[in-house]
Amino acid sequence: MSQNVQKVVLAYSGGLDTSVILKWLLNEYDCEVVAFTADIGQGEEVEGLYEKALATGASKAYIEDLREEFVRDYVFFAIKANAIYEGAYLLGTSIARPLIAKRQIEIARHEGADAVSHGATGKGNDQVRFEITYLSLEPSIKIIAPWREWDLRSREALIDYAKENGIPVAATKEKPYSIDRNLFHISFEGGILEDPWFEPQEDMFVLSVSPERAPERPTYLEIDFEHGVPVRLDGKAFSSAQLLDRLNQVGGGNAIGRVDMVENRYVGMKSRGVYETPGGTILHIAHRALESITLDREVMHLKDSLVTKISELVYYGYWFSPEMEVLRKTIEETQVGVTGTVRLKLYKGNCTVVGRKSEKSLYSGDFATFGEEAVYNQRDAEGFIRLNALRLRIRRLLGR
Repeated sequence: MSQNVQKVVLAYSGGLDTSVILKWLLNEYDCEVVAFTADIGQGEEVEGLYEKALATGASKAYIEDLREEFVRDYVFFAIKANAIYEGAYLLGTSIARPLIAKRQIEIARHEGADAVSHGATGKGNDQVRFEITYLSLEPSIKIIAPWREWDLRSREALIDYAKENGIPVAATKEKPYSIDRNLFHISFEGGILEDPWFEPQEDMFVLSVSPERAPERPTYLEIDFEHGVPVRLDGKAFSSAQLLDRLNQVGGGNAIGRVDMVENRYVGMKSRGVYETPGGTILHIAHRALESITLDREVMHLKDSLVTKISELVYYGYWFSPEMEVLRKTIEETQVGVTGTVRLKLYKGNCTVVGRKSEKSLYSGDFATFGEEAVYNQRDAEGFIRLNALRLRIRRLLGR
């Protein structure tokens, strides 16, 4: 290979792709490989990975629990920013990549590694997210992207390579779709889902039931926020990861959070994705409701104008860019008074806000009422309207 590599840190999931990549790096680069797995809520997928990585040839394996950091510093920022890509995608995969890549670089420094590697393909977004983060944090790091180098072009070829090299993988040559899971969501892409006319089969879903199978009676929740951060559920305090996990269970049981969309990948093609984000959906709706009574109108509208940009930066992989740093600070400033409680009703796929209250509320029944002249003189509205209509009147009077 063209690069002289001594030690590489591999982002290792233990699935077919990265299991083959680990052995391929050893064979092709004749280098030391350190496997790194970030536990961000994959559940049982992380079980046994330490032993498997060493058995496949890794000199060392890191299995790190990053669930609290993931939810606290990344997921909750997306909630505070109301970040949704193209009106539907809550950024479940996108928001995880900068954390994984950051920790991978930190391990590379600790290990004295001169390269990092990942299992993202050459057609998707993840290669961009990983590598932009690598280069933002460690500009001179060498990057090995096997899918852009090797001649293993199919799942069948990967399985054959695994068998030839004695790699234990629980995979068959039938792959209906690709799955990515963390504490924020589960995504399904590729395979049979590449036909956008194809309706996903019900047995595909993991976190949520269908509306038809949801309870016949609604479930009510109350979520307390402090400065834009959810801290209590039904009056009980939880850690960040615990709260999101509990909302996933409750929301999924009420058919909340399924999305089926065709999105625009950063690399230029359209891609169909199906997502389950029950807890995240509930938090987005609740947070927006609390902002409706605690944010000044112009601050809210300014913040809304930033949603598309922030969502794109997360989706494209620019978490550690200077523009994102400015936007993160801006969002945090808007959240200082976003403190209060939101009550929600979950019923057969619908999440409805049925109450909101806050000691920081800017809503006043006295000012909103139609019946109290002491706080609002309705005659003042005439001048307000005429001044705002002045340019339109002039335009019409001049025949424009």
